[in-house]
Amino acid sequence: MLKFALKLDGVASFALGLLTVLIRPEVGMPAGLQLGLGLFCVFYGVGVFFLGTRAVPDRRIVLLVIIGNVVWALDSVLTATTDWFPLTGVGVALVLAQGLAVLGFAVLQLIGLRSATSATGHGTRPRPRSHA
Repeated sequence: MLKFALKLDGVASFALGLLTVLIRPEVGMPAGLQLGLGLFCVFYGVGVFFLGTRAVPDRRIVLLVIIGNVVWALDSVLTATTDWFPLTGVGVALVLAQGLAVLGFAVLQLIGLRSATSATGHGTRPRPRSHA
């Protein structure tokens, strides 16, 4: 489940980023910011997909991805509901839709991480202390 959620996030982020960079739909956001966000999504998508291909994805990086996704989702709601940018109606709908999708990825990743942690037992026992 975790690897699937990471790969799905990676593919969706890459596709959204690529569409944003190539098509640049008019959503009411400054063009430079929109282009920067699109490029970020392309590189993020590649990285998260790669993480999902690992035999055992690094728990710390997965947690970072989950936190980042939650922050992105919250920021999307704020962007769509405040006057930060003069978003068009389509822009508001797209920002909210992708924010909801990103929140869904975070939930799937958290469920997958918990499931993987339970199955392996990692994270459920205290680590032995090293005496230096």
